Amino acid sequence: MGKRAFSAPGKALLVGGYLVLDPKYQSYVVALSSRMHSVVEFKQRDQFRIKVISAQFDNDTWEYHITYDAQGNLIAQEDNQKNNPFVEKTIFNVLNYFKDTINDIKYDITIEIFSDSGFHSKDESITKENDKRKFNFHKKTITKVPKTGLGSSACLVTVLTSALVSVFMGGKFDVQNDSILLLTHNLAQVAHCQAQGKVGSGFDVAAATFGSILYQRFSPDLINSLPNINQVDVDYSNELRKLIDETDWNFTHKRIRLPKGLRLVMGDVKSGSETTKMVAKVKQWYQENYPRSEDVYNSINEGNMKFIEALDTLNNINSDGLVNEIDSGIITSRVLVDARAAIEQIRKNFRIITNEGNVDVEPVVQTQLLDHVLNEKGVLTAMIPGAGGYDAIAIIVSEKCQIQTSTNEIFDNVTFLDLKQEDLGILEQKPEDYENLK
Repeated sequence: MGKRAFSAPGKALLVGGYLVLDPKYQSYVVALSSRMHSVVEFKQRDQFRIKVISAQFDNDTWEYHITYDAQGNLIAQEDNQKNNPFVEKTIFNVLNYFKDTINDIKYDITIEIFSDSGFHSKDESITKENDKRKFNFHKKTITKVPKTGLGSSACLVTVLTSALVSVFMGGKFDVQNDSILLLTHNLAQVAHCQAQGKVGSGFDVAAATFGSILYQRFSPDLINSLPNINQVDVDYSNELRKLIDETDWNFTHKRIRLPKGLRLVMGDVKSGSETTKMVAKVKQWYQENYPRSEDVYNSINEGNMKFIEALDTLNNINSDGLVNEIDSGIITSRVLVDARAAIEQIRKNFRIITNEGNVDVEPVVQTQLLDHVLNEKGVLTAMIPGAGGYDAIAIIVSEKCQIQTSTNEIFDNVTFLDLKQEDLGILEQKPEDYENLK
């Protein structure tokens, strides 16, 4: 059979940090131009096998033979005892969703995974490229190469899901079809949550699937309601299909984009924050300070929605004159003032959590950096994306703005990334674009 190829973008949570975990709040998730890629081909053989190859990371390879367990569920067993929960859970869920389609057919499936440079550290890597693509190749296995926090595991699960679903759906698998995207999203969410061992907010998988979106999460109970895969006398595949096909996930993924004339700049700050520990400390602060903490969250949400409304307004008017105003550095128009004020409202409340919860959501060094950035001509606003901390900053600037970093030591620890906003999530690509990398 012929090859097919797919890609899915990384993400940044522009507004909605912490609140994204709660189904009652909406967030703005930006898809980024760094993408994960999958190239899939298959044949029908006398044995059912799936091989996943990541040549960029010391030729990492996972080889699975597919069998049935006592309950009739399809299971994937890795031949060389190489553990990768994200690959395993993706294979398990896609196979069991399509169990009736597969029937007794045996497939020999090979999937190559490629990762754009934005997802991992470039240290000690070499570049291989062709006329269409360029990738960094490492001498270390993937778990030994530092990640940058753009959502690599969610992208991996999403492009792997796309590749596998395309095998079992054939020509019906069309990533421009909304129902196909929803199917892919739901399967990827289940696999990603199981691989992580918890039900997260899901915004990273949603952005990988749908692109830049206004996002409101699904209830964690949906995935938690699935039976344990080792549970006796339970048809997991039947329960999975009910969840995917018959259940209203009741989540929002409305397409949204930056207005014409504006672009996103991501800065990687050479420090690090442990997001899991930060989330736990913020949760503790919230519980210990309730109900006042809910007022803080509601104020953050008010800022989030005001910012999104300002972007909507800018998208619906001729913003050329307003972009010139941003370039001048003298912002007076109501919609621009509102956008800036909305982000300041969010940041003010993040600093309350920082001070009261002893958790560095917006630490002083980041406050100083963001405040300095706001004085640059061409900058509309600036914030710390996601869960905050020391990892990154996000800046919304005019198309022609060039932030002057070389003469100011405040930028010494900031590397501005070669990334831009992406409108769309999963894309189908040309398989030949990944051949003959040298």
